[in-house]
Amino acid sequence: MKKNQGFTLVELVIVIVILGILAITAAPKFLNLSGDAKASTLSALKGSLESANAMVYSKALLQSKEKDATALLSNPAVNVVYGYTQATVADVNLVLELDSNEWTVIDDGSTPSAAPGDTVVITPAALEYETDLAKACQLLYVQAASLGAQPTITLQTNGC
Repeated sequence: MKKNQGFTLVELVIVIVILGILAITAAPKFLNLSGDAKASTLSALKGSLESANAMVYSKALLQSKEKDATALLSNPAVNVVYGYTQATVADVNLVLELDSNEWTVIDDGSTPSAAPGDTVVITPAALEYETDLAKACQLLYVQAASLGAQPTITLQTNGC
């Protein structure tokens, strides 16, 4: 006659407890994927803005407007400051072609070291502009301040 072999009730309970402990420690890693996705998307947007600015500057060079404090490029009509995209909602939207359902673009003059009209803040549509860097999930674009200076693009992802 064969002996029935299997797991005892105690062994099954121990395995279930161990799996529960593993699930509790691993779950937070998977639950915060949306924040990582927002941060990665903002990082990609930063790269897009840098590339778009390089193209705008090239166009300003071709039209001899890279030294002008303010100028208007043609085809498409983009306002530039020292050859780089001016920090206005209209101009940033024009060069990036952002979807208003996915992104919020605002002018902000309260950003440190920026005068009114010199800074644009881009956030995912579900979030709002944050002055507290610990809660910020946004991209700041500060236009070029002088001839030979490049615009500043700052990624803030602490609050994503």
